Amino acid sequence: MAYTAMSGNGTTPDDPLQTAVWRLRSRACWVDAAALLQPVEAGLALQRASLLVERCLYTEQGWQEAEDALRTAEALAHTDEERGAAACERGHLAYAATLHGVRDRADEARAALGRAAALIPPGAVGRALLDFRRGLLAENLARSPQSARAAYRRAHAGAVAHADPLLLSFTWRHLAGLALRDGELAEARHGFAESLRIREELGYLVGTAPALASLADAEVEPEASRLREEARRLFRLLGGVPTWLSQQLAPPPAATA
Repeated sequence: MAYTAMSGNGTTPDDPLQTAVWRLRSRACWVDAAALLQPVEAGLALQRASLLVERCLYTEQGWQEAEDALRTAEALAHTDEERGAAACERGHLAYAATLHGVRDRADEARAALGRAAALIPPGAVGRALLDFRRGLLAENLARSPQSARAAYRRAHAGAVAHADPLLLSFTWRHLAGLALRDGELAEARHGFAESLRIREELGYLVGTAPALASLADAEVEPEASRLREEARRLFRLLGGVPTWLSQQLAPPPAATA
């Protein structure tokens, strides 16, 4: 199985290792989660790399550790599925570095996701995550909301088909964000609420504050303020993670006489 950083079903009752990894990951303890995985074969090496890539995206730290883990996963990949999943992670790491202004790796991100698309056939388990990440590039780097929406919708359909609730929470949230941009408040509110519901059900704590903040943007007062305050509480609980949420949750400036 090719594990991926933005997909999963939460705890796994018949697999204590995966349950432990999930619980640490969901509480922003990516390094501790990665330490439980010995990269002795491609699946575990890829899962370890994906955890450390996700850490970069959420904390803006650990770039070299993620790069080293990804190289190990790439070296152990032998099947098309494994190579495609590794390329998908390579593209996501390059995307994160570009998004956070570490270094412009947009061309590398596009090339890596293009390689992944050539290796992961439509309908395969890993294709939905790949489509989602191509949507991220289209929305945040290419500034093409139309292309992003099409990619997110493909990812959404794939997440439903393969029963991947965590990925579904991401597609709901990003489709809702595009709807909000277009002034479609009811559609945005529904998508953000679905994303929040799934994350709360899964216990994905590190993703709950962003979901609360996004829903607040589509709500009216006093509900919007209540949601933002709950997001701030979780944000502080996790030590200021994800870092990119700090600006969105900053309290409004005090009025001056």
